[in-house]
Amino acid sequence: MLETTVKGFFLPQDSYTLLSKSWNKGGAMPFLHGFRRIIYEYQPLVDAVLCVVGLEEGAAGQDHRSSSREDEDSVCSSLVELLERESQSAVFLEGISYALFKVAERGLVHAAEILLRYGADVNFEDPVSYYNPLHIAVLRNRPSIVRLLVGHGADIEKRDRIHESSPLDLASEESERLPCLLALLDLGADVNARDKNGKTPLLHALASSDGLTVHNTENIRLLLQRGADVHAATTDGETAESSLVFLVKEALEANVEDAAEIGNFCLRATQLLLAHGADPSCCLNEDGEPSLTQTSLEHFDLLFPLAVLLLQSGASFVCSYHGATCWSGYKLLFHRLQTALQQCSDKDHVSELLEQAEFLLDLARVNFPTLPLPPRLELPAPSQDTHSHTQALLDLHRRVVEQEASPPALRCLCRVFIRSHLQPWPLEDRVKALPLPDRLKDFLLPEHTYSPKPGWDCFRPQHSLR
Repeated sequence: MLETTVKGFFLPQDSYTLLSKSWNKGGAMPFLHGFRRIIYEYQPLVDAVLCVVGLEEGAAGQDHRSSSREDEDSVCSSLVELLERESQSAVFLEGISYALFKVAERGLVHAAEILLRYGADVNFEDPVSYYNPLHIAVLRNRPSIVRLLVGHGADIEKRDRIHESSPLDLASEESERLPCLLALLDLGADVNARDKNGKTPLLHALASSDGLTVHNTENIRLLLQRGADVHAATTDGETAESSLVFLVKEALEANVEDAAEIGNFCLRATQLLLAHGADPSCCLNEDGEPSLTQTSLEHFDLLFPLAVLLLQSGASFVCSYHGATCWSGYKLLFHRLQTALQQCSDKDHVSELLEQAEFLLDLARVNFPTLPLPPRLELPAPSQDTHSHTQALLDLHRRVVEQEASPPALRCLCRVFIRSHLQPWPLEDRVKALPLPDRLKDFLLPEHTYSPKPGWDCFRPQHSLR
């Protein structure tokens, strides 16, 4: 990024342009007074501190590493001498407070300790960015600085004035900041604190994940382990699940490689949410915004591994909030199957589609032995539809109806009862602990022996239909 120097103060080019326009128009910038004070009053002291510790104002992206312990001791001694010499300055506290912000950004623990010892304000607010030293330490992933600042009284819940993001919000948004996220949680940061829009750190972690360049799986895992509310919602109704639904739909519009990568992230994140009590079959709002289960079944052939994961985990085959009047998994599955078959000319793919649909129906029966069939299902009659795959669709429906006409086997009912009492998912460890023969444990956990066929383990974009 281009930088401009204003009397020794380095600014990104876009910030400098904004300032110039404001000055030229005589407009009032919210940070102008503080900015002028930096330039005209205490910037020389800041420059002197940075020079002593071996930093230059324009090298913000570079890490500083002392070459030896002797060099570090020498730097600390020189810094103390400088501070003693300047301690009577009228802008001393402001100068060393801004210097604290700069050394926190670079991760210079010993320099920060000295500045704090001389009275630097641990909650000093940078008049340009409105971040304080703790914010910038998190943004630059400086966990040692984070611990130092909080130990000296930094407000661990302090939000910046622009985005109202807390240090924990910022730490949750990038996987590289996981060390700072862990440090903040260990130091007592509120895992369910909300910003001005009601967004929690968990929602920040999910909203910033695109499944391609940002994979926040470990951040999400840690937040959930520390008690993040999996059901939290913003004032606009954004939830953890809605963030995943958004990404799933992004995968459908991506290319083949990106769809697979986004899908891998969505599967890992879904597993974490399910393990902490998320309900993937509940509509996301009163208007019936599609749930994760509904979305996966509407495109089961493209999102097959997600549909498998959800049904294996006991996701309801109807809307868990409004019931079957909202949506029915059986109806969604057959509607998608009919559409996909009409677009398909490859006999092998036709067989695959039918096999996938039947497999998902069998999975649903593991937790719901009696499938909630819709009272009316619009299927083409052979005389009305000359498509070669119509009869295969009708045959599958007929087999399901015949199976549902008979009462489920007692062993299937027992499996449902036992699995329901071992929730939440995953069930593997709990089933293994039961005093039962291995054969019965395998029956209780059919997902344990599931092995996807080639091509069944990744998302596919819509344009990949054969």
